Amino acid sequence: QVQLVESGGGSVQAGGSLRLSCAASGRTSTYYFMGWFRQAPGKEREFVAAISWSGAIYDVDSVKGRFTISRDNAKNTMYLQMNSLKPEDTAVYYCVAGGTLATMRNYWGQGTQVTVSS
Repeated sequence: QVQLVESGGGSVQAGGSLRLSCAASGRTSTYYFMGWFRQAPGKEREFVAAISWSGAIYDVDSVKGRFTISRDNAKNTMYLQMNSLKPEDTAVYYCVAGGTLATMRNYWGQGTQVTVSS
């Protein structure tokens, strides 16, 4: 079993920054891949970014150049640095983890709210 605990959400004005953290516990192999999804009100949950144990990164065009995903394996923690935030980034952000990229959604955190006001 893997437990994922997110932190760092909050409210900011457009153009501001936030850093989300996701601390994992459990067998290391079960969170070889970690990532972030988000769900805005009235919209489907969408993929934001993912990172492997070795640091390979996968992300979507809408966040390229603004969001940076990283991880500290010694602390079993993944981060999402979000800069130049836009109102459309408002969503609940979920941390996910799995042993492979295909199974990365096996485990979910409780979610953290990010609200960006214009």
